[in-house]
Amino acid sequence: MAERFDTVDEYIASFPAEVQAILEDVRATIKAAVPGSGETIRYQMPCVMLGDRYLVHYAGWSKHIGLYPVPVAGADLEPAIAPLRSDKDTVKLMYDRPVPHDLLRRIAQFIAAQHA
Repeated sequence: MAERFDTVDEYIASFPAEVQAILEDVRATIKAAVPGSGETIRYQMPCVMLGDRYLVHYAGWSKHIGLYPVPVAGADLEPAIAPLRSDKDTVKLMYDRPVPHDLLRRIAQFIAAQHA
């Protein structure tokens, strides 16, 4: 049976130190991009929330962090997201590349605006 987590801190602590640092970076970037956001565990992965709305989940994998769901964005944002997509609503942030903070911020703000 898969490990169960009650908090985002527990989830992040379950990874090796180098992955923990990247997960914390992603966590902080998304939360800073969406003031007033909260977090929970949903589907056994961290989920950023705005009020009672689920905005975006993120999960650590063997070679990347996945963001879900990331809807198709407009012409000003989608070209920047497209190289990181693996499915129509999934974005992969590879561990061997720097976290794209500006793009991650823009994605989080785009998703929050969709829920407004």
